[in-house]
Amino acid sequence: MHEHAVVSWNEKGAPRSARWRSENGVPPPKRIVIADDRMSADAAYRLACEGTALLWRGDFQNARQRLQALARRADQRKSGKPKGKPPPAFPEAFHQYRMAQAQRARILGMLLLPFTAEHHIPLPRAPDVSQGCMEAYGPGDGPYLASLRELLGLIGAHEWRKKGVEIPALGARIHPHYGVFSPVRGEYLDLVAVEPLPEALGKTGLAMDIGTGTGVLAAILAHRGVARIVATEHEPRALACARDNVARLGFGQEIEVLEADLFPQGRAALLVCNPPWLPGKPGSAIESAVYDPDSRMLRGFLAGLAAHLAPQGEGWLILSDLAEHLGLRPRDKLLAWIEAAGLKVLGKRDIRPRHGRAADAGDPLHAARAAELTSLWRLGAA
Repeated sequence: MHEHAVVSWNEKGAPRSARWRSENGVPPPKRIVIADDRMSADAAYRLACEGTALLWRGDFQNARQRLQALARRADQRKSGKPKGKPPPAFPEAFHQYRMAQAQRARILGMLLLPFTAEHHIPLPRAPDVSQGCMEAYGPGDGPYLASLRELLGLIGAHEWRKKGVEIPALGARIHPHYGVFSPVRGEYLDLVAVEPLPEALGKTGLAMDIGTGTGVLAAILAHRGVARIVATEHEPRALACARDNVARLGFGQEIEVLEADLFPQGRAALLVCNPPWLPGKPGSAIESAVYDPDSRMLRGFLAGLAAHLAPQGEGWLILSDLAEHLGLRPRDKLLAWIEAAGLKVLGKRDIRPRHGRAADAGDPLHAARAAELTSLWRLGAA
């Protein structure tokens, strides 16, 4: 994240500068030109593709329309395929997909907006976005520039945080903060809600949720009657989010949220972990919940699990096999990691995804998504 980066440009014959903000870690643009309602979408797209950022000085709603026009052009370019050439197989198809998505994000991120120190946009018909910006950026300390695309993400995150996500397995709502993955895929929550709890919980009453995120899995365990849960996180946004949700749900006595990289001290009868499902480098802050470089969190959980299990305790690994269908991580490698960690598989419960992409035949990754299973692996000490 470039908190102290400064960008410069010329406007009306005079040099100007402002701070650059990007919570996704996007580097500041090297060249900025002024744009307004008079600039055509084709001209804007050409400049964006060349790496020139457009600082919008026109009507805010027209800026949104121009961003949509840029997206249409980027999508048309992305969908252009050589005729007669078969699509590549996985994992090459997946890598091409990610490259195309990154290129699209780069182009759309070139449309910039000015902000005051109070997080207001000094443009005609601009909405009040100060609360959403405050939640993501914190208190302002001077005027700055940020991309319209990122702002729309902030607004969406603010709405999710305000209204929450209904969790049927919990009978309540979870309120995700900006930069914390929203638990919208309910199938993995259902697995944790129905799997029989290990008998060892009757002796210790202690469970751990490793990498709790919004705190949703810890809350489901508390809802099921687990007496004490220690939930760990190391990301500041997720720590604040989990603590907020625990307080909202009234589980302050049952759930303790601790800052830790994976495991806290001690042993527990049940350890639950839902690591990022795909090995790879995240392209933004929110993608850290999806992409795990070199499967670091997955391997760390497996390697440390046996040392934190109480006698007859269980580790519940919640993991999609999408990485296997994409050719990114074979099943044999996962099983080898489990064995090397001194663990054995006690059982496995599978569920098919219910999200729309699994049925979208036009998705470049449709073959992998259609075959995907999400599993709860019950692991014990060997």
